Amino acid sequence: MPAPPPCKRLGQQCQELKVTVRISDLQDDSATLQDASATWLTGHTERITWSEPYTNDEYLMVDATLHVRCRYLESNGVGARCSVHEFRGRHPKSTKTPERPNYQLGKEKFSLIQNGKRADLQLPFEEPPAGSLPVIQEENPCAGAPCRTADNAKGAACCRDLTLELDVPARQKRVELLLRSRKSPYVSKIKREDHDTMECEVISACGYLDPQDNVSCTLHGRVRPNGRTAKPSLCSEWPELEEDETGHPGCVFC
Repeated sequence: MPAPPPCKRLGQQCQELKVTVRISDLQDDSATLQDASATWLTGHTERITWSEPYTNDEYLMVDATLHVRCRYLESNGVGARCSVHEFRGRHPKSTKTPERPNYQLGKEKFSLIQNGKRADLQLPFEEPPAGSLPVIQEENPCAGAPCRTADNAKGAACCRDLTLELDVPARQKRVELLLRSRKSPYVSKIKREDHDTMECEVISACGYLDPQDNVSCTLHGRVRPNGRTAKPSLCSEWPELEEDETGHPGCVFC
C-alpha cells in the first residue's frame, strides 16, 4: 500500500485528479495518426473530462481530469471524512457534469479530433481490409461475449478501459501519491515508467459505443476526408498481448 498523499484538508483532490496525458510522439507518428490517437483517447469520457490537445517539443499532449475519488474518502451521512488524516467537513464536490459529451451527431456525422482540434465531420463508411477484427459485420462476435472489466461490467471490455501515459516528473511527489490513492479498480495498475512518466489503467467507457447495444463501435469503418481511418489501428487489429498479459476475461479473441 503506497503512502497516503500529504493533504491538509478535504478538497477537490478527494473526488478527482487533474493530470497531463501523452497522446502521441511527434517524431514517430504522422499527423493523421496523431489525430486518430487523440480521437480514440479523448473518446473515453465515462470517468474522464478532456481539454483540447496541444504540443510541446516532443509529444502531442492533453490535460484531463480523472473523476475517480480517493480511496480514503468516506461519507458519514451528513458530510465526509478522510480515513487517514481524519479531516471532516462537507462532501467535496466533483466538476463532472451529469451528461457525457455527445460525439455521435447523426448517421454519418461525428465529433472527433481533426488537425489537432475537435471538429464535427461527415465520415463515410468504407469496407474494412482483409484480416480486420470482424466487429462491424452483420454478426458481431463481440455481441453477447462475456468479457468484463475489473469492475465486473460486461461487454466491450476493450472499449471500456484504457492505459494512460501520464506526464508526472518524479519531483511531483504529491501528484504521484494522489494518483496512487485513486479508488481501485477504476484507476489501477499504477506504475512509474521513468523519471518523467507514470502509467495507469482507467475504466472509462468510450463515447463512440453504439447506444443501442453498448458493444458496437459507431466509428469503425469510417474514414476521414483524406481517406485514412478515423480511429487508430489498435481499434481494428487483433490484440497483441505481452507474455504476462491474458486479455480481458471472456474475450472471444484471446
